Amino acid sequence: MTIQTINPATGQIIKSYVEMDQTTVEVIIESCSKAFDQWRLSTFADRAALLKNIAALLGKNKQDYAELMTQEMGKPIRASIAEIEKCQWVCEYYAENGEKFLTAEPVKTDKSKSYIVYKPLGIIFAIMPWNYPFWQVFRFAAPNIMAGNAILLRHAPISTGTGLVMEKLWQEAGLPAHVFRTLIIDNETAAKVIEDRRIKGVTLTGSPHTGSLVGSTATKALKKVVLELGGNDPYIVLADADLKLAAQACVTSRLNNSGQVCIAAKRIIVVDEIQEQFEKLVLEELKNYKMGDPRQSEVNLGPLAREELRDKVHQQVQACLEQGATLVTGGQIPQQPGFYYPATVLKNIKNDMPAMTEEIFGPVISLINAKDESEAIRIANDSEYGLSAAIFTQDLARGEDLAANQIHSGSCFVNALVSSDPRLPFGGINRSGFGRELGEAGIREFINIKTVCVK
Repeated sequence: MTIQTINPATGQIIKSYVEMDQTTVEVIIESCSKAFDQWRLSTFADRAALLKNIAALLGKNKQDYAELMTQEMGKPIRASIAEIEKCQWVCEYYAENGEKFLTAEPVKTDKSKSYIVYKPLGIIFAIMPWNYPFWQVFRFAAPNIMAGNAILLRHAPISTGTGLVMEKLWQEAGLPAHVFRTLIIDNETAAKVIEDRRIKGVTLTGSPHTGSLVGSTATKALKKVVLELGGNDPYIVLADADLKLAAQACVTSRLNNSGQVCIAAKRIIVVDEIQEQFEKLVLEELKNYKMGDPRQSEVNLGPLAREELRDKVHQQVQACLEQGATLVTGGQIPQQPGFYYPATVLKNIKNDMPAMTEEIFGPVISLINAKDESEAIRIANDSEYGLSAAIFTQDLARGEDLAANQIHSGSCFVNALVSSDPRLPFGGINRSGFGRELGEAGIREFINIKTVCVK
């Protein structure tokens, strides 16, 4: 079988890749296993130096990597450059803090000596998505390389070129051969990799459906698994909010990466008394977005990554309209090459519409009415997902209380759009998955937390 990468801005084929057969996969796994046996003995200083080398190479080759991302999945070039810079940040963060997070901890007991050590597990199999093809890999890889683990990457097929470039990048930075390898494989082969006894953990960023399949396979094989499965994130705008700030944050969050963001503002819940004013501000913000060729620096709304993904977004919009939603703007597939979809605003959203019950992975702003704060909180929590959320209010104490104690999600921001940060744990609850990446929690997910006692 072959994989074809397609430029979503033009619909033209970029390159074809041959999927690896089982024999090739076996050789790579065995090589990775042997490489881990040596890599786990490396010092924290060696690993930190490697991560700093990676950060330097990312900076040196930033433009080339950004252009590859833009070509393969359609991200506007400015956003692609910013993504590479964020990868530099996560490498530098763990280079500076990884040893501290994994330093042995003494515990006083009745033994002569008792302590906890943090040791690498082995090969971690990463199944990564296309929407942030560098960042999603690096936010997992940087802490795990720092921890002494080895990595097998199965990137999304449309990001195959990116996956291979990253393997080359790690080796160029000085990582021993086979500690980081990229597999070009189908789903059936990926399931066999999960089951392989040499694989010690699995991490996936993807849909709940895929997460369920991967989680089930990993659990049956008794493997540790971390799942980040997207969301239908609520952004609550209360009556006392700075409406211009809220509108700007909501639109920026929703249209970032052409709406293909797990933590985007997908359900914007606005209390009735400010709904009309807020809608006008949202429409004003949309004037700042230009859809077009993502290679052009002035473009900030590119195509969706694949044709079928664009078509699914359109179907979800049409289903909302058929069920009584109102189309404010957008909602039509442009008659032009590529997989474009315009910024779209829907209002009069009801409980059973796709905008409420599903994740719409595209530039669709859904405005939802709530009569008051209490109903807004209820609507926000009425979801099978639980990745992130945001609240806009000028009563900071109240906003913080709601964020910390009332909203059910893996993170909740006040007066700001949600974003990932190497210093903070990232992940969700419910159908948004489990486990954490980033921060101290992230580096400890695939670690043997080992007790040592001496008497």
